[in-house]
Amino acid sequence: MASANKSQCVLASGNKGKLAELSNALADHGIELVSQSEFKVTEAIEDAPTFVENALIKARHASRSTGLSALADDSGLVVPALNGEPGIYSARYAMQPDVLQKPTDADNINKLLEQLQSHSDAERAAYFVCALVYLRHADDPEPIISTGLWHGSILHAPEGENGFGYDPVFYCPKNKMASASMSRELKSSVSHRAIALEALKTQLADRTL
Repeated sequence: MASANKSQCVLASGNKGKLAELSNALADHGIELVSQSEFKVTEAIEDAPTFVENALIKARHASRSTGLSALADDSGLVVPALNGEPGIYSARYAMQPDVLQKPTDADNINKLLEQLQSHSDAERAAYFVCALVYLRHADDPEPIISTGLWHGSILHAPEGENGFGYDPVFYCPKNKMASASMSRELKSSVSHRAIALEALKTQLADRTL
């Protein structure tokens, strides 16, 4: 485990993809992100109805468990034709009743494609949402909150080998490719997380941490 110091910040996630994306972006602000798994922090119970509220829950839990500042990301895919699904349930969209094991990315993608099977291309519009929350401490009364949206559509079949989550079926019209076909550098400059990060960095620069 890395030693605690003022520059360290616990990331309220064990997702290696998120850690890589967020670490590089925040290095210029003197923030060293360390995954909560390094501190054996248990997963928070995300029982709020919105991305922002769930990010706050995760950040407070991680900060309180470690005594460090915390950064939490709550993100997901929204498909208007499916009444906003998978939404806040994106990571567990294909969860089966009475099954404790979390569904894989492939499970979630397969369910999404099944739900959209009878929908036209025009009805396959979708967007990723990212809500970022930074807390200086667990009881921080003024958290830094930023959000980002990345608009695109859902493909009929997976494409590409990179990324994680729904990246293989999310098509970005601006770059004319699936998110999973993008290099890490390209995705890190155009994604919902990239947009939210830029807003977060602006607020970090304006505030004494």
